Amino acid sequence: MSLNGAFNAQAALASVNLPKRIARLADLVYNLWWTWNPDVTEIFEAIDRQLWSEVAHNPIKFLRRVKRQDLNGALQSPPFLEMFDRVIASFDTYMRGENTWYKREHGDRTDNQIAYFSTEFGLHESFPTYSGGLGVLSGDHAKEASDLGLPFVGVGLYYDQGYFSQHITEDGWQEAGYITYSFDDLPIIPLLDGDGQPLMIAVELPGRTLHARLWRIQVGRIPLVLLDSDVPQNAPADRDLTARLYGGDKDTRICQEIVLGIGGVRALRLLGITPKVWHMNEGHSAFLTFECIRELVAAGLDFNAAVEKVKSETVFTTHTPVPAGNEEFPDWMMDRYFSHYWPSLGLTRDSLMDLARLQQSWGTSFGMSVLAIRMSRLSNGVSELHGQVSRKMWQFLFPGTPVERVPIGAITNGVHTGSWLARGMRDLYNRYLGADWLEEVDDPETWQPFLAVPDDELRATRLHLKRKLTSYIRDRARQQWLTTHRHPIQIVAAGTLLDPYKLTIGFARRFSTYKRGSLVMRDVDRLLRIVNNVKMPVQIIFAGKAHPMDDPGKKVIQDVYRQLKRAEFAGRIAFLEDYDINLARYLVQGVDVWMNNPRRPLEASGTSGMKASLNGALNFSILDGWWQEGYNGENGWAIGDESEMEDHEAQDSKDAASLYDVLENQIQPLYYEDGSIGPSAGWLRRVRECISTLAPQFSMRRMVKQYVEEMYLSGTSKP
Repeated sequence: MSLNGAFNAQAALASVNLPKRIARLADLVYNLWWTWNPDVTEIFEAIDRQLWSEVAHNPIKFLRRVKRQDLNGALQSPPFLEMFDRVIASFDTYMRGENTWYKREHGDRTDNQIAYFSTEFGLHESFPTYSGGLGVLSGDHAKEASDLGLPFVGVGLYYDQGYFSQHITEDGWQEAGYITYSFDDLPIIPLLDGDGQPLMIAVELPGRTLHARLWRIQVGRIPLVLLDSDVPQNAPADRDLTARLYGGDKDTRICQEIVLGIGGVRALRLLGITPKVWHMNEGHSAFLTFECIRELVAAGLDFNAAVEKVKSETVFTTHTPVPAGNEEFPDWMMDRYFSHYWPSLGLTRDSLMDLARLQQSWGTSFGMSVLAIRMSRLSNGVSELHGQVSRKMWQFLFPGTPVERVPIGAITNGVHTGSWLARGMRDLYNRYLGADWLEEVDDPETWQPFLAVPDDELRATRLHLKRKLTSYIRDRARQQWLTTHRHPIQIVAAGTLLDPYKLTIGFARRFSTYKRGSLVMRDVDRLLRIVNNVKMPVQIIFAGKAHPMDDPGKKVIQDVYRQLKRAEFAGRIAFLEDYDINLARYLVQGVDVWMNNPRRPLEASGTSGMKASLNGALNFSILDGWWQEGYNGENGWAIGDESEMEDHEAQDSKDAASLYDVLENQIQPLYYEDGSIGPSAGWLRRVRECISTLAPQFSMRRMVKQYVEEMYLSGTSKP
């Protein structure tokens, strides 16, 4: 059974009956390569721009709904056919992968298959297998692995209801809704056995066997294997096991992680894939190490030798110091789910628990991050500061080792340039950086010519993106008014009064208490003076979700929403509900300033600010995560300093005071200093400095190359 078995995309869309001349549209829509190649988007927009918007940029839904007359009309357009042929030629050249970076640099190690496990993958807004930063990072990692030509396979779960859709009530409370997505509308390819039946794996759960079928998503040159428990062989409760991302109770979570880790290994074995590197992206997949050890013990190795073998092939990335991101399961739950399993490892119950035992005030638990660290030859945090925090946090796992020598390194996150770059900025880069600049996006020298971009061109591009943002926001609000008949104040709160020519700040992320979403509203009277300054007005756009079980996070959203509804704010502050990749794209491309104010040092990295800087938005952030490395004094602004106070109230007061001072005395005056329509010349100098210094350093290309050299192909880390 092969992962690369034949799949006839045109047959899958047979009901569409595509004209023969453009039949290869089917090949494009079943490969997510199109998501980071804007020329493909232009093809759909050229056929029917309105429909492309109505189907939320889902190309399969588009082709199933498009009118035959519109397809025939496109066939009569020579420019359209020329564009189509150019895109197909580019796609074919890309898929051949004849001269990739990995082949050039590591051509003798093309058989070193890398298996990348993640509980979520954020690839595109039309494919809902993500919740936020972790998933988007995983999706960007997969795309860059494809671009660089890595021998790479992703492994995750298929959630047919995805994450939740967010609705904000008139009182500001978050409500969650779920939609079941149809396979027919998604670029998901069934994996079948020799008889044409769904390919399945099985894992043992208490009192039963759970079955999961296998699906493939093609992401450029690399496959992503997804496991799905919604099959007739399972009981109803088990069929729902993979329905929702981060849904359900602890039992649901441990079952999902068993399916991801143990089931994921079995899936790759069934497909004939033998990875040389197992990359656990966060601890959710750490049970994969159990399965790899079990296989070796069954083959005759003793447990200790099996552990050393598995460790030699396994690497781990931790993404947060926050407890919610470092999953633990109580002893009784491990007993319930693994009492049948530890004998196959040659272990007793206590020896298995000792692999990841954590002592708590209420007893002991089994830590997934602990298991991942102990079963990996290399571990890393996702920024230099996070590496330091992680070494201190996990020092107890290495008794007698000084904190600076704890073997947890750091590889700072990055973003996939093609996925997040606005079309207008891409055109600007094409003119000034040269035709092949995307191939060298991680080289600082590539970006030096951008310093010479004239003010008029840069200003015009940035204003265009702001107009696109405000137009999009108004259209969303209009649809809410027409379809849900909301109270007028909610339509104002949704951004209908935003002005594209005013200084605009964006704040969009998961609403968890440590991210301090309401910090800017700590002194409402001062904030009112700032946003309503007649000569230097300010607009602030909020977006983001709280986890459905996180009531404190939902309370932060409510606090923000209740304040921004006040008439005194004159519509200058908005909250945009149901934050997703599409909305994120508009925001990071269209705002002037990207604000981030977590409680240091809890923001391990953050990537939204990287996306914003790539598009010319200036960061205004706490010196935490990536911004600690990126800020140079001229490419944005810092909130506060590097202090970390145990008194959270005092820390919040100090940071809020800094936020207001910098906003009033530096950011506002600079934007408006020369009376230009749009950003001033001084502001644009900062924009050029921002792009030239941050775009290469925080590219996904730099990040994945670093993983290859330091984690995948190297036996040493850089603490």
